[in-house]
Amino acid sequence: MADLHQGLVISHLGQGIAVETADNGIILCQTLRKLETVTVGDQVMFSYASADQGRIEEILPRRSLLTRPSWNGKIRPVAANIDKIYVVFAPEPYCDFLLIDQYLAICENRNIDAVLVFNKIDLPPTEIIEQELAIYQGLGYELFRVSAAQMLGIAELKQALKNQVSIFTGQSGVGKSSLTNALIPDKELRTNTVSAITKHGRHTTTAATLYHLPEGGDLIDSPGVAIFGLAELSERQLAFGYKEFEPLLDKCKFHNCRHVKDKGCAVREAAEQGEISMARYQRFLKLREKMPTANV
Repeated sequence: MADLHQGLVISHLGQGIAVETADNGIILCQTLRKLETVTVGDQVMFSYASADQGRIEEILPRRSLLTRPSWNGKIRPVAANIDKIYVVFAPEPYCDFLLIDQYLAICENRNIDAVLVFNKIDLPPTEIIEQELAIYQGLGYELFRVSAAQMLGIAELKQALKNQVSIFTGQSGVGKSSLTNALIPDKELRTNTVSAITKHGRHTTTAATLYHLPEGGDLIDSPGVAIFGLAELSERQLAFGYKEFEPLLDKCKFHNCRHVKDKGCAVREAAEQGEISMARYQRFLKLREKMPTANV
């Protein structure tokens, strides 16, 4: 058996996997066929084939795993061992609160802390946006107001990212890349270094990459990931993903209540009486309709 060494997967490239070694070197690795899909953030055991190439022999236990649907209908990992997911949104192109709720529901079920980042605060927010933000904060979600373009709130965000592994997500156009560039000024230099060391000439824009932040902590930049699918959630798990529903779920008249038009539904009644957000409840119904099991 070859000597095994522990490493950190920092990028999943088309021709291999970039692994950071204990002495901060980077080698290009292949994986054993019997292994499940390796992803960015994985701690792995690898063996050397040469000075700059190796083979991943084992994936160490993960404390969390984020997945998304693939083009072939299968589920593929996005990143592993994440501590917090930062959901980025902005007044432009528009605030997609349905997508934000979807992210939050998945985070609740993955036991990964979710944080909200309202970017482009140099643009005037609407009254509706402010009302929704107040609801999220009332539910206990941390909110950062930033402007990557004007470097507003970036220092506070840097402080929050310290000593943890984080990932940005959000719809296209909200400024995820601009935020990452503001947090990691030499991001392009580091990306080119990984490409050069691993002999991978073009670092694709959809390749997730883990960066060490200058102030401490790690940030996974995954430009190709705009959405996390609902395919792995049941209807019950979706309801559990709404924090305000949780204390009401056991109060429904029927244990298999679907929280739609069911008789004695405590969740629907709470929304109708203004005890919880009607807008959030209506978005829950929309997400429920999108689920594969919704009409079963």
